[in-house]
This record gives sequence, structure tokens and C-alpha cells, in this order.
Amino acid sequence: MINHHAALIYTMVLVSAADRNMTDAELGTIGDSVRHLPIFADYDVQQIARTAAACAEILAQKDGFEKVMGVVREALPKKLRETAYALACDVAAADGKVTQDEARLLEAIRDRLELSRLIAAAIERGARARHLTL
Repeated sequence: MINHHAALIYTMVLVSAADRNMTDAELGTIGDSVRHLPIFADYDVQQIARTAAACAEILAQKDGFEKVMGVVREALPKKLRETAYALACDVAAADGKVTQDEARLLEAIRDRLELSRLIAAAIERGARARHLTL
């Protein structure tokens, strides 16, 4: 069993690894989120790499995505599911483009977290707005 911090980090790692190319921008977004968001105030930032590696280990297994989402759903209180999806969207948008693999993965995460399409669309739009450049 993982805690809510690990569940949020697992969700971000899932999206970053979706296209098998974890970019510096995506990794930077994960680090920035963990260092600056209030939900991580009591998290030991030194554990990010260990937590991400644990997620990657599960992902490498057969049915890794389903296993990761299972532990994420177990660990996340319902009130943090929107937060998890928002963090996932921020990671997907971090490098300025959302790939087809990332979009499909976001849809799967949304479904597993049982978020409505309306809420998900609002979160996605917010992420796009935050990461736009000229």
C-alpha cells in the first residue's frame, strides 16, 4: 500500500512515461509540483526518485498500468482524484504538446479515477492555459 503522496507521483510518472520519452520539461513539472504544492508540504522531496522508480518497476510488469492505477485508486481519497488528474494533465502539457499516447492515457486515468467528462475537460483546459507559450 502506498500513501497519497506516492499515488499523486505515480499518476504523474504514468503520464510522463506514456510515450516512453520522459522529457526534461515533464520531469521538471513533477519536481516543481512536489516542491511547491500544498498537498506535498509534509512530503520528503528527497524521496521523489525512489517513488518514481517504484512506479516504473510496477509499470514494467505485465499489466503494469492496471496495477499502478489499482494502487493509486486505493491510496487516493476521493477528494484528491481531481488533484491527481490535474497533475497528470500538467505533466502531459509540460513540453508544449500532448501526444496521442498521452491523450489516451489521460482518458484511461480519468476513467479509472471516475471523473466526469465535464470536470476532466475543465482540468484539461486549465492545464493547456497554464502551459501555453507564444
